[in-house]
Amino acid sequence: MTIVIVFLTALTYQLVLTITRPMLPLYATELGASELTVGLLISAFAFFPMILAIHIGKMVDKIRSNLPVVFGIIGLTIGIAVPAFIPSIWALFISQTIVGVSQIFINVGLQNLVGSHSTPATRDKHFSYLSTGVSLGWFIGPVTGGYLGEFYQFQVIYTYTLFFGVLALIIGMFLPKGFSQNKGKPKTDNKKEGTFNLLTEKKVRRALITSALVLYSRDIFIAYFPIFASGQGYSTSEIGWIISIKGLALVLVRFSLPFLLDKLGRDRIIVFSLLMGGASFALYPILGHFYLFILLAVMMGAGLGCGQPLSMSIAYNAAPEARKAEVLGLRLSVNRASQVFAPVLFGLAGTIGGIYSVFYLSGIFLVSGAFYSSKTKGQGREEN
Repeated sequence: MTIVIVFLTALTYQLVLTITRPMLPLYATELGASELTVGLLISAFAFFPMILAIHIGKMVDKIRSNLPVVFGIIGLTIGIAVPAFIPSIWALFISQTIVGVSQIFINVGLQNLVGSHSTPATRDKHFSYLSTGVSLGWFIGPVTGGYLGEFYQFQVIYTYTLFFGVLALIIGMFLPKGFSQNKGKPKTDNKKEGTFNLLTEKKVRRALITSALVLYSRDIFIAYFPIFASGQGYSTSEIGWIISIKGLALVLVRFSLPFLLDKLGRDRIIVFSLLMGGASFALYPILGHFYLFILLAVMMGAGLGCGQPLSMSIAYNAAPEARKAEVLGLRLSVNRASQVFAPVLFGLAGTIGGIYSVFYLSGIFLVSGAFYSSKTKGQGREEN
């Protein structure tokens, strides 16, 4: 029952994000933003989370309840309400800042809850359920936002999503108030060590790098694909469908993840994940047809869809017992660092070299990550 509530919480809060985020660059462009400003706007979502995620993780380790998730959902709803009522670039920056910090509370809280209610044998499976809820949101949200964008102003779309924020809050209230796993176990003195000492663990490093590559590439796609496709003459509903089909591929591959783990193992899946994501990015500027865009979206979703749940499981398993949420916070801090600097870097690349350069550069980064991961094979299989 706990996993079901986690799944529904993840799905509903993600709908708040996935209905609005694909519309964000179009909303900003309508308000006069340049490609660089769009990059800075996407970075605003991750800047404060990059700084605060570790501290939030430590806080979750101490609180060990559903309060961080509930607090995060309230903040998320407030953040979305800002541009719903104030149509300006600065309102979007304020909104992204509030939403970004709020999402850290939700993510760390949910991930730590799932980890604490799982055993090493079931953890990959349970994290895949959490990721499936997130991915289902990425299927339903963008196409919903796309069709709303055909008929309504962007302000109306943001207002519409407030309903899902309230729904997520109601469901989140039913999450467990405390954690069953390891209850009563004494704390270790690992807290005396600095957070970044955790990077000495090879499995943690590998999880952080994999997760950062997957997350930054998702944000780059959400930030620049709508601009790229709009320039090619596609409507907001067509753009929404392409992003949603990518989300559907994420859902399907995560349902099949337990089978893939048995057949291929974690190492091969991670390498193939990054290779497929990199190839699909690089092919977007070359293949300029709607149905080929859909095929690439399926490739990207299927490829990158495995990276997130596996990196969560690797990081949780490799963490010291009393520092689970702290490691999850470190993982999210690294993720947000990539989401701060990558959009600015790619925004500059897009301004200087054109929008195509964003996709080529992203492809190179992901393929390079696949080669790095292949060099560190054999460090994760034992965590199942």
